Amino acid sequence: MLISIVSFREKKWRKNHFDLQTAIHEAESIHINRPIDPKTKKFVGPAKEFEVHLESDCYTEEKYALFADYQRHVHKEGPSEITKTGFKRFLCSGIGQSSRLRNGVVQKLGSYHQCYRLDGRLVAMGVLDLLPGCVSSVYLIYHHDVKDWYFGKLSALREIVLAIEGGYQYYYMGFYIHSCIKMRYKNEYQPSYLLDPETYSWDPLDADYLARLSARKYVSLSLERQLHLPPHKLTDIDKLGLDSEGLLRLREYQQEVAPGGRSQSSALGSRMPGLMSLEEVEGMIDLGKWSLKYGNMLVHLEELSGWTTWDIQDPFSLKGAIAELAAALGPGLVSQLVLDLG
Repeated sequence: MLISIVSFREKKWRKNHFDLQTAIHEAESIHINRPIDPKTKKFVGPAKEFEVHLESDCYTEEKYALFADYQRHVHKEGPSEITKTGFKRFLCSGIGQSSRLRNGVVQKLGSYHQCYRLDGRLVAMGVLDLLPGCVSSVYLIYHHDVKDWYFGKLSALREIVLAIEGGYQYYYMGFYIHSCIKMRYKNEYQPSYLLDPETYSWDPLDADYLARLSARKYVSLSLERQLHLPPHKLTDIDKLGLDSEGLLRLREYQQEVAPGGRSQSSALGSRMPGLMSLEEVEGMIDLGKWSLKYGNMLVHLEELSGWTTWDIQDPFSLKGAIAELAAALGPGLVSQLVLDLG
């Protein structure tokens, strides 16, 4: 049991106030008060030592053992599916690390592992990208014997505190797919915001927004406001009172997602911030010269049968998918990387 000794005044204050930073740190060994035993005159420590450290995202056998346990018990993967190479590529090859001084605080930048240890044993690990404007949560793994300790929630709160203390301004929980039950936990943290796919503005993820996400496969809050759409399913369009132009826009809006929920349009035309356009990709990157690992050989993409006939704007073709990847990476990284589709 972890016991923290607090004064009567502090106990009284805590009954009426909640401070996330204090609450999240108080179980950590470094913050626990250690009273002196009157008999032995020695400091009395907690029954368990709980420590949290932000470490480099480098590979260690200890981290790989935790990853392997997580993949076996949570994702039910077999021994042949769990490899050191896969672990390194997936969780140990992120952004280069650096630091900067911001508002008097040394702010770390790059990819890191937030390691949770109990009595010196690694029991959980969060993979983070620390960016100039946010702490981005990439992945979390934990040992199966602590699965009932809610490390998903604990790590999220700990990462929010990291964002506050490091002056990162925002905490980014990654993609939110409303139809995916495993992602629903993300809307429990408030205030939360979703990026509008049309205007790239951030809107509060409130009850109204959640209702719209439940009613439709594709939601742009900015367009729904313009069209005065209700949050529920559209059963009677005539009652919306739209003119011919509004009805045309509504039909186009409803067709944004193809049957099965997959977008038919390429990301190259989305004007998404940070993503190269089709013209930029074609003008700055020679996709055909990008190297692909094929067995024990390296070949250029242009050597693939059908490469010249595939449509670069078709996101379901290999050429279209690779073009979208190149648009996200940029010419600098593309020139340094080899594709491996295995």
